[in-house]
Amino acid sequence: MPHYTSLGNIPSKRHIQFIKPDGGLYSEQLFSTEGFSDDYSLLYHIHPPTQIISTDEPIDVAPKVAEEKMLKHRCLEGFSVKPVADYLESRKAVLVNNDCHISLAAPQQSLTEYFYKNADADEVIFIHQGTGKLITQYGELTFSYGDYIVIPRGTIYQIHFNESNNRLFIVESFSPIRYPKRYLSRHGQLLEHSPFCERDIRTPQNLQSFDEKGDFIIKTKKKSVLYGLHYGTHPFDVVGWDGCCYPYIFSIHNFEPITGRVHQPPPVHQTFDANNFVICSFVPRLYDYHPQAIPAPYNHSNIDSDEVLYYVDGDFMSRKNVTKGMITLHPAGIPHGPHPGAVEKSIGKKETQELAVMVDTFHPLMLTVDALNIENNGYVMSWAE
Repeated sequence: MPHYTSLGNIPSKRHIQFIKPDGGLYSEQLFSTEGFSDDYSLLYHIHPPTQIISTDEPIDVAPKVAEEKMLKHRCLEGFSVKPVADYLESRKAVLVNNDCHISLAAPQQSLTEYFYKNADADEVIFIHQGTGKLITQYGELTFSYGDYIVIPRGTIYQIHFNESNNRLFIVESFSPIRYPKRYLSRHGQLLEHSPFCERDIRTPQNLQSFDEKGDFIIKTKKKSVLYGLHYGTHPFDVVGWDGCCYPYIFSIHNFEPITGRVHQPPPVHQTFDANNFVICSFVPRLYDYHPQAIPAPYNHSNIDSDEVLYYVDGDFMSRKNVTKGMITLHPAGIPHGPHPGAVEKSIGKKETQELAVMVDTFHPLMLTVDALNIENNGYVMSWAE
């Protein structure tokens, strides 16, 4: 969980009167996960956050599954996803199951004409290309290349890009995104052996309160249906908040790799934890230093999990013909490993500059129609001598 933080003006105790300068009351809102049993924040609004004035017809935005069952390695050319102007329309789900949806997006324009709320899932947005700001009720988060933006479900946000050439890798999680438990003390502090610490976590800044009335559209996704909810007041009218449930940023460039005398297993790269899947970061690091070490990963069988690797940058010595934005899927049940010749070629190498994001799921993933449109069909045979 993120550590406790506070921004703006709040009363001295929770659930007591918080009086405006004009004598009225600010409207308190509890923003919580897992009912009232887990992390939460308290936000204080100028106006009640409940004033819906009209609604639009709902739109089905469920991913269209093309293949539910498979047992072969797959490869998607992520940068083949065509740029689209609108932020929501640009998001293309490519791999999905009941625990998470993995999407690619190449939005050309900022989300400024409306607001967005994902009421189904926490979002982890990895910034592959682009810079800008995420603007929420909690304040602003400035992002750039290599940032993971973690957005708790139910957060209302807009996203402003500084340019039109943006590439995003998005994981929607239907359970809360957490830090791995083994990194945490029993009181929730990141421990010494964790590959990152609280100093690496960027929290919202520059809280601005908009006391405006009008017609403000919050496009809200629930159960893969998009609802247009019109509110009579600006959703970013928060004057202060505190708690442990809020959006934050962690940069992949701040992940400190764990290395050893021999090749380390993938869990040393874990960054985030969720129900039935994990997210890992592969970053530039020194290779193994045993005198007979083989830096290339050993062949391994995914008996219990599907492995998704999203290639960001650098030279991947274990794999041939890697392109930026490529996604490989190695499903549970069959082994995979370095391409022919990669093991021998790796011997004697001292370091790698590779950068990648991995998602391991413990339930099978399904390919969507959008995935088939960008598939590299020859990948399955790429281990042949």
